[in-house]
Amino acid sequence: MALPLDAPRPRSKAPAALVVAAMGVVFGDIGTSPLYSMQTVFSIHGGAVRATSEDVLGVISMVIWSLLLIVTLAYIGFIMRADNHGEGGILSLAALIRHKLGKTSHRAGAAVVLAIIGASLFYGDSLITPAISVMSAIEGIEVVDPGFAEYIVPLSALILTGLFVAQRWGTGKIGKAFGPVMVVWFLVLLVLGVPKVVENPSVLRALSPTYAIAFALDRPFIAFVALGAVVLAVTGVEALYADMGHFGRRPIMLGWLYLVLPALAVNYLGQGAMILDNPSTITNPFFNLAPQWARIPLVALAACATIIASQAVISGAFSVSRQATRSSLLPRLRVVQTSREQGGQIYMPTVNILLFLGVLTLVLVFRSSGNLAAAYGLSVTGTLLLELSLFLLLAQAVWKWPFAKVAALAVFVGGLEILLFGANAVKVLSGGWLPLLIAACFVVVMMTWKRGSRIMWGRRASMEGPIEAFAEQLAQSTVQRVAGLAVYPHGNPATVPLALRRNLESNHVLHENCVVITMKNIGVPHVRADQRITVTHLGEPGNGIVRILCKVGFNDSQDVPQALRLATMEYPELGFDPSEAMYMLSVFRIEPGQDSCMPRPQKTLFRFLEKFSANRTQALHLPPERTTVMGAQAEL
Repeated sequence: MALPLDAPRPRSKAPAALVVAAMGVVFGDIGTSPLYSMQTVFSIHGGAVRATSEDVLGVISMVIWSLLLIVTLAYIGFIMRADNHGEGGILSLAALIRHKLGKTSHRAGAAVVLAIIGASLFYGDSLITPAISVMSAIEGIEVVDPGFAEYIVPLSALILTGLFVAQRWGTGKIGKAFGPVMVVWFLVLLVLGVPKVVENPSVLRALSPTYAIAFALDRPFIAFVALGAVVLAVTGVEALYADMGHFGRRPIMLGWLYLVLPALAVNYLGQGAMILDNPSTITNPFFNLAPQWARIPLVALAACATIIASQAVISGAFSVSRQATRSSLLPRLRVVQTSREQGGQIYMPTVNILLFLGVLTLVLVFRSSGNLAAAYGLSVTGTLLLELSLFLLLAQAVWKWPFAKVAALAVFVGGLEILLFGANAVKVLSGGWLPLLIAACFVVVMMTWKRGSRIMWGRRASMEGPIEAFAEQLAQSTVQRVAGLAVYPHGNPATVPLALRRNLESNHVLHENCVVITMKNIGVPHVRADQRITVTHLGEPGNGIVRILCKVGFNDSQDVPQALRLATMEYPELGFDPSEAMYMLSVFRIEPGQDSCMPRPQKTLFRFLEKFSANRTQALHLPPERTTVMGAQAEL
């Protein structure tokens, strides 16, 4: 018996190999935070956070409890349960809310707007994270020899170039290669932290939240400013959620609870214990944890780990971008499926190139992780707040949680996230403007594409006309029919494909069998093959015009020939051979116009974006040798 489309999927086992692969993609960003988090805390405001017992224990306590409340409780415990058929990320969460509440709901509309802002902030994080992560690792060579400083920027650029080139292999293969490295990395974090904790076990007092509270009460302004750097310890949790579709929730949960969280906690405690014993180590607490002989190998391992940290947000950017295209927030983009088993494992060449150019620009302009630190955090905390807000809306409006439960999560987790966001908001003038500028650009792009595509979709529909009336008129006409099968891929099952109208008007003939096929994205990640196809005969029986509706999720390939084969397998009475099909693709060209439907700058941007849309022949997997393009144009 087939499952309904919105039914929960059976829980699958999480083999060790999948957990290890998830290590190589999901935890890279948050796992490399010890490289720069503590160093940044003690460098803010010219050393306002001192290496005293009160300050060190207060900061470590804030870090530990941020990991427990935001990552463990909020994301692992709650938000990652809000998966849209296994897919995560803010756009997927908004799609789930919209599906449950209905498209006309005001709350569903608000969720889409919040998701657009959150996705735009995530893109800002996707640009900054690779740059700051890789540079922070390479900067470790300064601890070994200050003379190596001039090589930091070129080495960082070289490493990042290799990382973006490797994306075409897919996150599955990358995860298999990177996973064992990250397992070693987290074990090294444990090994570095344990001796320092053993030497100064008093640092374990920081496990109590009272030290964070006491620090905040004793030095409220300094504690507030310190939070702006403490947030670096949880950067990557938003990518962790966006990457959930690559591996599933359970492998991520097991990896976090059994290795990642203990390793991070012990390493932060070790850094704190070392600073208490030797305050001069605040210049670079992480690399000072290691003995002199181990620092060169540690730099090499840290460089590998930060490459993997960049992978987490790059993979997340691929997932968010595909969700955005399927939600009509971005133009069509080419998607390469890199795994037969995991639908979420994809590669998007255009997104990869744009990310690479943006990251390389940041490395060449800012030239150090310290210069980028002020820009880091605002996009992360903004995304955290928006995802929590959407989750609370889902919990209250769809899951019908009791008010007390929603309020408790909002107070304890939301309160902390608001403080973190506020602490980063004060850094707008000193660098926080960068992620806001990036996010604003993406908001403009998404809103422009959403509005422009809605306008042009309406104009195109009026030119096409209703398909039912067309089929009835055709039945009463004497149009000549020629042998063969013509397939018309078409986005709107209620209207006539432009190519079908133009073919009839130009050639005054139709093929014996005409198929209008629509790939309909229904707002879920996956649709089972046996639930995809619906066939309708149009007009009089035997007139040879058939409409095929193929339902797909935003992680399913929109393969028209494959959909045609599925239809003939499920409906053998159709009686035609898919291998003989000729594909008639409709195009709709947009030319400059004088109407006032949109401001002129928006119209210019929309036309520019439309020119960069992916080739529909490739996007729909049509064979070029059997595809003909026909259509019309309209002004905007």
